[in-house]
Amino acid sequence: MTSTGLTSTVARLRAQVERVQGRRLDAPVLPVHPALAALLPGGGLQPGAAYSLPRSTSLLLALLAQPTQSGSWCGVVGMPRLGAEAAEALGVDLSRLVLVPDPGARWLAVTATVAEVLPVVAVRPSGRAPDGEVARLAARLRDRGAVLLVQGPWPQAEAALEVGDPVWEGVGRGHGYLAGREVTLTASSRRWPRPRRARVMLPDAAGHVSATPEQARMQPVRPVDVEAGSAYPLEARAVG
Repeated sequence: MTSTGLTSTVARLRAQVERVQGRRLDAPVLPVHPALAALLPGGGLQPGAAYSLPRSTSLLLALLAQPTQSGSWCGVVGMPRLGAEAAEALGVDLSRLVLVPDPGARWLAVTATVAEVLPVVAVRPSGRAPDGEVARLAARLRDRGAVLLVQGPWPQAEAALEVGDPVWEGVGRGHGYLAGREVTLTASSRRWPRPRRARVMLPDAAGHVSATPEQARMQPVRPVDVEAGSAYPLEARAVG
C-alpha cells in the first residue's frame, strides 16, 4: 500500500471511530493534576466521556481542581455533605463550582440539565438509572462535549478508578496528628490491556494531592476514607 493510500485508510478509520464514539479522538482533554494524568486515557478528562469513581470525596475534588483552575465550570449533584473548605484545600476554585445538594428522585434529569450548560458534572446516583435514560444522557454529553464523573458503576465509562491500600502519615507510635494519606489509585479502561496503578498522597500534609515521596515512612491504620469537610490535622490513634 502506498503512503497516500495508508493515510487515506487511517483517516477513514478515524472518522468511523469518531462517529461511533461521538467525539474527536484528537479533541483536547480537560487537565488534571500531574499525579493523576497517567491514570486517564489521553492524560486528562475527555470531553463527551463518563468516568466511574468510588465514593471518595477526596478523589473527586482532586479531579475537579485543575478544570476549575483552568477556567471550566463544574457542577456537583447529589452530595449534600461536600465541604467547601475541603474542596478549596484540594485546589478547587469555588467561584466556578455549582452545587445541587439534593436533586431528589429526578437526579438523572437534573444531571442531564446541568450537563447542558457546564463542561464537567459530578453526580452521586440515588437510585438505578434506566438504560434508555443513560443512553440519552450519553448522547447529550457527546453533543455538548461535557464530562460526567459518577460515584459508582456506570455503563461504557471511559475509565473506572478505585482507591485502595490507605496508609496514614503522622500517627507515630500509636498516637499523634494525621499529616497525610497515601493511597493506591487503580484505573481500568477498555483502551488498555491491563489496569494502571499509581501511589499518591490524597491528601498530603498541605491538604493537596501529590505524588508519593519515595522516602516517606508511614504507619498503616484502619482503612477509612476522609470525607470532604474533615479538618486537618486530626488526632488519631493507630489500630493494631
